[in-house]
Amino acid sequence: MKIKHWDTFAFVSIYHIAILALIPFAFPAFSWVALAIGIITYIIGGMAITVGYHRLYAHKAYQANPFFEWCILIGSAFAFEMSALMWSHDHRNHHNHVDTEKDPYSIKKGFWYAHVLWLFDYDRNYDKTLVTDLLKNKRVVFQDKYYLPIVLIVNFSVFFLGWAITGSAVASFFYGFLVRMALIHHCTWFINSLCHTYGSKTYARELSAVDNAVLALLTFGEGYHNYHHAFAADYRNGIRWYHFDPSKWTIWLASKLGMTTKLRTINTLTVQKSLVMKDKKMLVEHLSEEVDELAAEFKVKVEELAAVFEEKAAELTKKVRELKQASADQREKIELEIKALKASLKETWDEWVALTRQATKQFELSHAH
Repeated sequence: MKIKHWDTFAFVSIYHIAILALIPFAFPAFSWVALAIGIITYIIGGMAITVGYHRLYAHKAYQANPFFEWCILIGSAFAFEMSALMWSHDHRNHHNHVDTEKDPYSIKKGFWYAHVLWLFDYDRNYDKTLVTDLLKNKRVVFQDKYYLPIVLIVNFSVFFLGWAITGSAVASFFYGFLVRMALIHHCTWFINSLCHTYGSKTYARELSAVDNAVLALLTFGEGYHNYHHAFAADYRNGIRWYHFDPSKWTIWLASKLGMTTKLRTINTLTVQKSLVMKDKKMLVEHLSEEVDELAAEFKVKVEELAAVFEEKAAELTKKVRELKQASADQREKIELEIKALKASLKETWDEWVALTRQATKQFELSHAH
């Protein structure tokens, strides 16, 4: 790999060296206030990236009012991850070309390349057509134009505030700035490296992206990366009630306060239909390569059960459409039919999950629901 962006390389290298060099001085100067400032700015900066840069700007998973946008655009200064325009440009490029040569931070080029080295090597062929919507957003364009002054003003203000409160420039600089920035960077980079390496693949096993619950804790819910790559338009990454996704909760809460609208979600049936289609394709392809009778039996079962699920799903979709146009006296009958279909579909889904798990375990295929 040839370093093409020496300015970025110097910045990343210098602040890592500075952290190591200041450790002997930072420990004696430790301050709970400085640490609190570091934690608070870590949360603000990290959430500005996940809630704003990622789900709002890169994927248009919801809409936000100007106040909410300004909170994101200013709060992101704590993250030092470029402007929202450039970040979204690169991220859309990543999704359009994931796991290919055109992927800016492709895991196919190696773990450390995907983690950080791409920043020093990436040739950004800026394509306005990727971000035409964002170029119409005056707030995003303003932040892009004045990104460096915004970053400097925000971070120097917090640094001097921390210094004034603690009486220690070292504590404020180390805990409130350097460590916070390094943690935000590495947690973001872990999504590009670890979340394309270690975890489970439930929704898009053909891709390198995985779900990693541990990383979700560090990245405000971004760890459910396999689901995200399968359904990027969903404002949620963690779709289960027990999934740790504070970014989702923040967007939802903001909607209740009137700051966000049009939250996009993928309904359960759509997710299940997609899974059945992808699972069937993968299983049939792999089982067709096996020569024993057991594989042939599994192949038949997979095809038959997939057909049953697809038939029931189509019938349920049809009944839901009928309900929307039904008269008052027809509604009760159709609602009962829908309830029965949902129960039947759930049974078929449970059978499908059990069958695919059995098949993948039997024939050592990568799968997890």
